[in-house]
Amino acid sequence: MTKLFTSLFLLLGLLSIKAQTLQSPDKNLSMTFSLTDNGTPVYTLSYKNKSVIKTSKLGIETTDIASFTEGFSVKDAATRSFNETWQPVWGEQKNIRNNYNELAVTIEQKSIENRFIVIRFRLFNDGLGFRYEFPAESKLNYFIIKEEKTQFALAGDHKAFWLPGDFDTQEYSTVTSKLSEVRGKMKDAVTPNASQQTFSPTGLQTPLMLKSDNGLYINIHEAALVDYSCLNLELDDKNMVLNAFLTPDAVGNKGYMQAPTQTPWRTVVVSDDARDILASKLILNLNEPTKYEDVSWIKPVKYIGVWWELITGKSSWAYTDVPSVKLGETDYTKMERNPKHAANTDHVKKHIDFAAEHGFDAVLVEGWNEGWEDWFGKSKDFVFDFVTPYPDFDVKALHDYAASKNVKMMMHHETSGSVRNYERHMDQAYQFMVDNGYNSVKSGYVGDIIPRGEYHNGQWMNDHYLYAIKKAAEYKIMVNAHEAVRPTGLSRTYPNLIGNESARGTEYEAFGGNNADHTTILPFTRLMGGPMDYTPGIFQTQINKYNPDNNSFVHTTLAKQLALYVTMYSPLQMAADLPETYNKHLDAFQFIKDVAIDWDESYILEAEPGDYITIARKAKGKNEWFVGGITDENKRTATVDFSFLPKGKTFEAVIYGDGKDADYITNPQSYEIKKMKVTSKTKLKQPMATSGGFAISVK
Repeated sequence: MTKLFTSLFLLLGLLSIKAQTLQSPDKNLSMTFSLTDNGTPVYTLSYKNKSVIKTSKLGIETTDIASFTEGFSVKDAATRSFNETWQPVWGEQKNIRNNYNELAVTIEQKSIENRFIVIRFRLFNDGLGFRYEFPAESKLNYFIIKEEKTQFALAGDHKAFWLPGDFDTQEYSTVTSKLSEVRGKMKDAVTPNASQQTFSPTGLQTPLMLKSDNGLYINIHEAALVDYSCLNLELDDKNMVLNAFLTPDAVGNKGYMQAPTQTPWRTVVVSDDARDILASKLILNLNEPTKYEDVSWIKPVKYIGVWWELITGKSSWAYTDVPSVKLGETDYTKMERNPKHAANTDHVKKHIDFAAEHGFDAVLVEGWNEGWEDWFGKSKDFVFDFVTPYPDFDVKALHDYAASKNVKMMMHHETSGSVRNYERHMDQAYQFMVDNGYNSVKSGYVGDIIPRGEYHNGQWMNDHYLYAIKKAAEYKIMVNAHEAVRPTGLSRTYPNLIGNESARGTEYEAFGGNNADHTTILPFTRLMGGPMDYTPGIFQTQINKYNPDNNSFVHTTLAKQLALYVTMYSPLQMAADLPETYNKHLDAFQFIKDVAIDWDESYILEAEPGDYITIARKAKGKNEWFVGGITDENKRTATVDFSFLPKGKTFEAVIYGDGKDADYITNPQSYEIKKMKVTSKTKLKQPMATSGGFAISVK
């Protein structure tokens, strides 16, 4: 039952009072709001009397009207306390507590009659959220944002886990360095991508994870990104100040606003324990409750697919080898079929058989539809129609076959960045899915955006992503968007958004490899805003076993791949390797079959960004627990404390660990499986190889 405790104090006549103070419910966090002598709004934040954010400016700079940056006085202020418990449709825990103290300050610019805005602060036990609000009663209508002037003035030269600031992509390797070293490391950090646009030698992305010399863990991001441009940060490396830098549109503007409206929340999660960062639900709590009355059709999904063989180069998306095709004009029946084309009826049936045999929910198939011959990098508008299959892909037969095996087909919509084309076909494409038994779609936005000049992370595209999610909901379809903007907790409001990519996923293991510490960082960065379709489960780590021309390798052990199903939370989990490979390791594959994808509780047992993570989770509605532990390039011994188990009972644990001779480079497939009895008093010391890990199922 939701409990709301509100105490409202309207403090009128505050023109001469400039400072307001707010504390978190547990009083560990404290923030102040005030105005400078010229009427510029500023704030500070501290944790257990340690400075987190020093005096930092707030404001919005506009192009067409007077900016919201200075000349303010306090009109009034209101405080309240809020405490509720709510249940997500799916998630890392069944119940989420939403408890904060709030300060809403109304400030007005006396130079313009009846012109005021509200800056709303919410202080939780795990951090701060704040946003700008533009009420209908204020003398505002339409305005254009030139730049948001929000600052995060840091208290030191912190250790940072950062990505280059980019308007188009998040698919970079994380760099770990002092903030003062960003400028010198930026050139090497910017690696090639299908679409990218960096903006500064000190530009950074959010979520940005930081660690101070005095032991504070600080995470800066945003929540509820709706009808607005994505937040980037530009580092003033002389003063250690992070300045907001919004993604522009094709003509350089940062946002088009119509009152009443508000910005997304700016978030600062902070603790002196890294485990609290991973456990934080602040970003979800700053999003609105679900918009849907009926959510019965939204279900977590465990799937396999015709995908990894394409990524490795073993097989092909394209039906033919011709260099140019045209939508609706090319007659594929008169062309010679590429023998490597993987999305064919017989091959997909084998995947359906495997899914049915091992209890998987769905089968993803890429390269099934006309147009793959010349889609990449051509800035082509009419590229796919999302309903016309190649001649060797029998949609109806596969629908019927999958249904007979109680398996769903997962649709793939690659837009190639041609967003106008996708929207013109969207209703027809979603109806096609309904007619043929598809209830989830993996959408992709590879390449530069059409209309040309727009960026993946700009306001125009953010409006499109949300439009696609809402439209999909009309057809009761779940969405897994790749190459879209990084998530900001909108899955609470629109829970059919069951996954995103928005980072370097497993596919990069076939493109040269991810760093050994990659998945020890992502939960502290990318996953702060929502789950990722990371596509783990690769057992054959040498890519040349599938494609002799590709000498990349997966930078983990096999046991670490199992652990990722627990440490990389997602309600959408893929067993990404080929069925024939899993058939060679059915003993290890058993963990992937068993592991849950929806949870009652999650317990962060150990964590240090960039080094190691150990997490335990209780399966939704079952007396089953699963544990995953991973490390970076260093060998390590994890301590698994089973105190999360019910007291007074004995359970059987199956441990999937690195073999004694395991090494992610020289012997990645070495693993051991053992069983032991455990109770709530058990403490297990579990060794991990270089870039290794372990997985445990407890029943």
